[in-house]
Amino acid sequence: MRKILQLTVSLLLLLMFAACGTTRRLPAGVALETPKREFRGVWIQTVGQSRYRQMNSAAMRHYLSEMIRKLDEAGINAVIFQVRPEADAFYRSELEPWSRFLTGEQGKVPDDPTFDPLAFLIEECHQRGMELHAWLNPYRVKTNISNSLAAGHLYHRYPERFLQYGNQLFFDPGLPENRGFICEVVRDIVTRYEVDAIHMDDYFYPYPIAGIPFPDDGSFNSYAASQGFGPSQRGDWRRNNVNLLIQQIKYTIAGVKPWVRFGISPFGIYRNKRSDPQGSDTNGLQNYDDLYADVLLWVEKGWIDYNLPQLYWERGHAAADYTTLLQWWNQHNHGQHLYIGQDLKRSLDRQELQCKIRMTREMPQVHGNCYWYGYQILENAQGVADSLQQVLHRTKALVPAYSYLHEGRPDKVKMLTEVFTEDMHFLTWNHQREPMQPEKAQKFALYRFRKGEKIDIEKAESLLAVTPDNFWILPYEGGENRYTYVVTALDAFGNESKGRKIKVKL
Repeated sequence: MRKILQLTVSLLLLLMFAACGTTRRLPAGVALETPKREFRGVWIQTVGQSRYRQMNSAAMRHYLSEMIRKLDEAGINAVIFQVRPEADAFYRSELEPWSRFLTGEQGKVPDDPTFDPLAFLIEECHQRGMELHAWLNPYRVKTNISNSLAAGHLYHRYPERFLQYGNQLFFDPGLPENRGFICEVVRDIVTRYEVDAIHMDDYFYPYPIAGIPFPDDGSFNSYAASQGFGPSQRGDWRRNNVNLLIQQIKYTIAGVKPWVRFGISPFGIYRNKRSDPQGSDTNGLQNYDDLYADVLLWVEKGWIDYNLPQLYWERGHAAADYTTLLQWWNQHNHGQHLYIGQDLKRSLDRQELQCKIRMTREMPQVHGNCYWYGYQILENAQGVADSLQQVLHRTKALVPAYSYLHEGRPDKVKMLTEVFTEDMHFLTWNHQREPMQPEKAQKFALYRFRKGEKIDIEKAESLLAVTPDNFWILPYEGGENRYTYVVTALDAFGNESKGRKIKVKL
């Protein structure tokens, strides 16, 4: 059976190469099939960004609102925003100081002390039916050792819990108290904010510096033996440290809000074949061996809810071919949610983006994509926002449902009614949102069908909007066009109810 599956995938890839190899872009007038369910994420990083600290709170509100509007128009349905770049915060926290990338100085309060960027972003995303994933870097404390830490930073109380490596400062991953603190940060965010997911990228143990070992002798000597690891098993011990963190974070989230997901975006190579016969036919840095991140174990154990490997290379890359890695991850993700990280600049420079997205949609175990870095969409670099809106995301999409967390579906909406006032025409339906009851309706999907068109809510083209509100303002089209509108409810896991329909004249 496995050989048959591999042959089938290989034939699909050959067909895709035929479609992608000579024609870089879709010919004019050719539609790209778009699915109704697809993760369409974007990373918005704050580390190294100067734009935020140049704004006052009023300007930042406007900027963030416009950011979400532009991403929504480009078809993005999940914003992965970096809220903890250096053991600091883009949100109000009693555990860690305000970020220097937000206010210019770590610990400095925004000019409007009531302004909370994370809370504001969540509201902006949810109002448009989009998700907000809070992106945390677990271990990094300083990107440059010369950076100043706020007076109240944890480092000043417990400097022995931190390690300098190269020109950066990190939590020591081998210390149980550090894992506990990181979990407290996660618990705080999940408890106080309506985030849809907690997200971590590829920074676990730091990327190795040639000739310089990571200086964790102290924690290794203190804990390795009692945890069953011998002197020659430091790599296994380090992997176990990260495994423990990932497992503890998942349990922390599940203990507060089990519908909030936990996603990881690892480096694109798990292991090379030279290290493991089951690895990919590549030759590059490895998650398992170099970053001590056993991503496949996390997927297999259910400690993470989605896996989002960063396949930033081009097709045909000598050391890490995109096609090879796409096929490898498709075959090695244990049937769980798998999304693909796309490098926009590299793909745009080589005019490969449309082809790469088509390839992911042909992979049976791939459920969407995420774009690095998101500011290029905001800038419409090389027309990428136009391409997303007009071709790749020409229809809206719902985030894939996490039915394994909850298999049910919410009740149908009730009392779907058409309402006229002196200056407005809209639909309403009964709903009382209960955020702490995730199996009930949290937002709604609206579909529209022309008179005589078959009612089929599985058609991506019919999905009109996603909204948290229990009303929808209708357009005016001259009073002669007849449609059927269908409204469904979505629970916190993405499960969809049966539809309730109504005929209207616009």
